[in-house]
Amino acid sequence: MTGPGGRPRGARLRAWAELLRLSALFTVPGDALAGASAAGLRPNRRTALAIGSSLCLYEAGMALNDWADRDEDAVDRPHRPIPSGRVTPRAALAASAALTATGLALAARAGRGPLTVATALAATVWAYDLRLKHTRAAPAAMATARALDLLLGATATAANPRTPARPPAAGAPPRPPARRPTAARGTPPGPTTTTRHRPRRRPPAPPPAARRGAAHRVPATAALPSAALLGAHTYAVTAVSRHEAHGGSTAAPLGALAATALLGALTSRAPATAGTGHGRTATLTAAAYLRTAAVPLLHAALNPSPPLTRRAVGGGIRAMIPLQAALAARSGARVTGPALMGLAPLARALARKVSPT
Repeated sequence: MTGPGGRPRGARLRAWAELLRLSALFTVPGDALAGASAAGLRPNRRTALAIGSSLCLYEAGMALNDWADRDEDAVDRPHRPIPSGRVTPRAALAASAALTATGLALAARAGRGPLTVATALAATVWAYDLRLKHTRAAPAAMATARALDLLLGATATAANPRTPARPPAAGAPPRPPARRPTAARGTPPGPTTTTRHRPRRRPPAPPPAARRGAAHRVPATAALPSAALLGAHTYAVTAVSRHEAHGGSTAAPLGALAATALLGALTSRAPATAGTGHGRTATLTAAAYLRTAAVPLLHAALNPSPPLTRRAVGGGIRAMIPLQAALAARSGARVTGPALMGLAPLARALARKVSPT
């Protein structure tokens, strides 16, 4: 079976899979879920909208990245979909625009706040691909994009949607305001009208876990520390990725290795209020993060060749999954951290077929 242009449909699908970096797509949902956990909230329908928005904006950035680099890739990486002629530049640009619009539409369904964050995220992605990628601001731009992605999940989960009142039926008179019943004249005071009242006992405050989901009580700014940690990891990985085509840099992998060690130490410690189970999960996921990111970075620092540098970048991308799981665990989420770790083997298996870089 052939598609447009006479190429086999399977070859076209593989070309788009390479263009969109499908193996790296598993690193995206954890941003929104870690953001919801950092805000002290359980994931809800608006979290799912944030995940959908993040996936679209991430893929828009991948397509736009190769469109912007098509001339450079024709020299350094001619095997990529656009320089090899498997995907046209016009199709890649159109896909990026359509994915951006879809991502913003999904964020708008989650609320005004999520739309604001998603708009800032989309602007950062387009600015990075079209202007900032080959400047010193590139790592900071990518770090900002990942941090905004986590904040998108926190903002969407914490959004308090307005539920408009149902209008009265046509022709029906307006309802009078409800009045509290009063005792009739001459009626002896009953239990409800006696002047002697007993002090009411307030129910005990629910534990923190029971308050999860009270979106209007928890500000999304509580997710800022987790966003900063995820942004720091992204900064380090992006600094290494700037040398993946030609290699030769030892300082970038060493700097990223030091940042990875620091982040692993910070995320392995859960707050005392999180409980023993959460602390153990945070320690295990932080160890998985260190193992995934640190080993290829060490190899690239010892031998900064292009293949080992690209492997270090790929390891840094996959390491975002255990990092997100550690951030969720240290925030007290019981299910999110282990659930995110289930994405790691899927990302590793797909990376063998489609490169994440």
